[in-house]
Amino acid sequence: MYNLLAKSEQLVRYTATQYSRYLYTTVRWDNRLIGIKGARGTGKTTLLLQRLKSLQLPATKAAYFSLDDIFFTQNLFADVAEQFYREGGKMLFLDEVHKYPGWAREIKNLYDFFPDLQVVFTGSSIIDLAKEEGDLSRRALMYELQGLSFREYLGLSGIVNIESLSLQDLLHNATAIRDLFPADFRPLAHFRTYLSQGYYPFFKEDPEGFHQRLAQMVRVVVEYDMTSLKGFDPRNARKLLQLLFILSANVPYKPNLTQLAQKADVHRNTILNYLVYLENARLIRLLQASGVGLSLLQKPEKVYLNNTNLAYALSGEPPNTGNLRETFFISQMQSLFTVTAPNQGDFLVDNQYLFEIGGKQKTYDQIAGHPNSYVVRDDLEYPVGKFFPLWVFGCLY
Repeated sequence: MYNLLAKSEQLVRYTATQYSRYLYTTVRWDNRLIGIKGARGTGKTTLLLQRLKSLQLPATKAAYFSLDDIFFTQNLFADVAEQFYREGGKMLFLDEVHKYPGWAREIKNLYDFFPDLQVVFTGSSIIDLAKEEGDLSRRALMYELQGLSFREYLGLSGIVNIESLSLQDLLHNATAIRDLFPADFRPLAHFRTYLSQGYYPFFKEDPEGFHQRLAQMVRVVVEYDMTSLKGFDPRNARKLLQLLFILSANVPYKPNLTQLAQKADVHRNTILNYLVYLENARLIRLLQASGVGLSLLQKPEKVYLNNTNLAYALSGEPPNTGNLRETFFISQMQSLFTVTAPNQGDFLVDNQYLFEIGGKQKTYDQIAGHPNSYVVRDDLEYPVGKFFPLWVFGCLY
């Protein structure tokens, strides 16, 4: 255990705290059991280590363990956690829990048997507590960490720092938005870079190799992380990758499930399950029709990649501009709101706000009859009437 504590101290020492993600100030850190899930590469580990560093406690009191450490291939986590507690430990920050068999049961036991031990854990977005062994769903306070918003990208890049906007303020107090930014701020120049490589925090580490690294990360998610899904056959990973690349070349995709199954060499009866797997891994987004109940067995109205960075990394060709517009909008809005496909317009948000997405030629005519309807264009710098710039919807978290 002491080698683990030494690793924890070293990681905390070298963790930067100049910038923290939006979720850092949202999490109720005083809760006894906290779970943070999210897609690979979104910064969950950094979030844990920043919180641990802020406590300024020795590793014997508050420690970070990654459950995919080779140490846990030969040692039971339950034994290590009990030893840590018996020797005065108060807080455990656990990373990559889905890599450890039986993790939910063992964390549940810690919660039940050591009531003064606080546990914070992170895991893949594919985690479904309701299906794990041990009932954590009523014990853990769960959060999900999204990829970087455009607002966060600007802050992390040192370009400009602003507070997040509410959708109501954005839509109903649009004239005040310009005052939030410096006079010389040119959002469209930075926005194009974000669309290509701004959703994942590791863009700062290797900008030139970002897309190659992202493509490699996608393979790891499908070939490795998805093995944690109950009922998932690892032999189907290749078919999932094939399906993902087919979708990346055709998004936004209006599914013909029979044709899609044939192209991906997947049985028609299982294609919806495969789409749900990819959505749970935060590699795609499924857009359902407005006014229709949500169901895993329901064909989506459209399929999008999860974010615009994936379009650059997977398509092999420059992404279609219209695809990028819609993908960006849904990636930012679906993180906060219910987004569906209406009969009129492109997106209906929380069954209340209707949005039509387009370029400089886009007019208001198509949605003029709806009381809360707005045109979103990618050529605007700031709002004008009911015409809003696309980039500003990246400032909501």
